[in-house]
Amino acid sequence: MALSKRQWFVFLSAVSATFSVTVFPLKVLSAQPNTGENTVQQMNVLQAIFLGFVQGITEFLPISSTAHLKVVPVVLGWGDPGVAFTAIIQLGSIAAVLGYFWGDLTRIIKGATRAIALKDYDDYDFRLSLGIILGTLPIVFFGLLIKKFIPDFDHSPIRSLEAIAIASIVMSLLLGLAEQLGKRQRDFEHLTMRDGVLMGLAQCLALIPGVSRSGSTLTGGLFMGLQRETAARFSFLLGIPAITLAGLVELKDVLGAGLSSAAIVPLLAGVISATIFSYMAIAGLLRFLKTQSTWVFIWYRLAFGVAILAAIAAGLLNNS
Repeated sequence: MALSKRQWFVFLSAVSATFSVTVFPLKVLSAQPNTGENTVQQMNVLQAIFLGFVQGITEFLPISSTAHLKVVPVVLGWGDPGVAFTAIIQLGSIAAVLGYFWGDLTRIIKGATRAIALKDYDDYDFRLSLGIILGTLPIVFFGLLIKKFIPDFDHSPIRSLEAIAIASIVMSLLLGLAEQLGKRQRDFEHLTMRDGVLMGLAQCLALIPGVSRSGSTLTGGLFMGLQRETAARFSFLLGIPAITLAGLVELKDVLGAGLSSAAIVPLLAGVISATIFSYMAIAGLLRFLKTQSTWVFIWYRLAFGVAILAAIAAGLLNNS
C-alpha cells in the first residue's frame, strides 16, 4: 500500500533523527572550540554580494540564514565569513523589513501613542505594540546571559556544521508537527499580547545556530493556532528589534576592533545585496503562505541537515 505524505514524513523523520542523534552528538560535544577574533573576514565584492543574496533569501524563510551563511561559503571553499559579517549584513534584512512593513509600523506606533494619551489600554494597536515589546525581552535576556557567561559562544562546538545539521533536522520535525496539529484559525486582527510573549519565547530558540529565527517563530505561531500568513507577518514584525540589536552590537564590536579599509566596500555590497533579496523573500513568502503549506520548507530542512551529516561522514566537509 502506498504511503501518504504524512506517513513518509514520519518514517523519514524518524530515520533521520535517529541517525543524527545517535551518531553525531558525542562528536559535537567533544569538539574543541574554534578560536578567532570578532572581525570581518576578508572577501571580495562578488563573494559579499553572493553572501548577501544567501542572507536575504534565507533570513525570512524558515530555513536558517545562519546555517546557510556558515555552510554555503565553506562548501564553495571561501571559508567561514565570521559571525561579525553575518550579523552586520543582517542590517540589510532589517532595512528590507522596515521598508516592507513601514505602513503597518507607522499605524501601530501612532495608534499605540494615541491609546496611551487617551489611556485606552484595550486599544488593539497598543496591545500589539506591547506584545512585540514583551516578545523581544526573552531573546534579549537570554542573549545577554550567553554573552556574559559564555563569551566564546560564537566559536563553540554548538556552531559546528554537525550541530547546525542536527538543529535543522530537529526543527524540520517540529515545523512538520506544527503543520499537522496547528488549527490555523486566527488572523492578524486577532493577535494578543499573549501571542507576543509565546512567540518571543519561541524566538529564543534562534540563539542556537541552525534553528532559524523565522522557523522557530513560524512554528510557534502555527502551534498557537495562527494562520500561516499571520504567523509569518507577526514573526517579521517581532524580529525587527531582535535582529537590529544583534546587528548593531556586532557592528559596534567590529568598529571597536578596527575595520580595514579593504573590508568596507565588500561589507557595504553585502548589506545592499541582503536588503534587495530580503525584500523579495518577504513579499514572496507572504504570497506563498496565503495558499500553500510549509511542507516545502520542512522537506528542505530535513534534506539540508541529512546532506550535511552525510558529507561530514564521507569526509567531504570538515566539522568546523
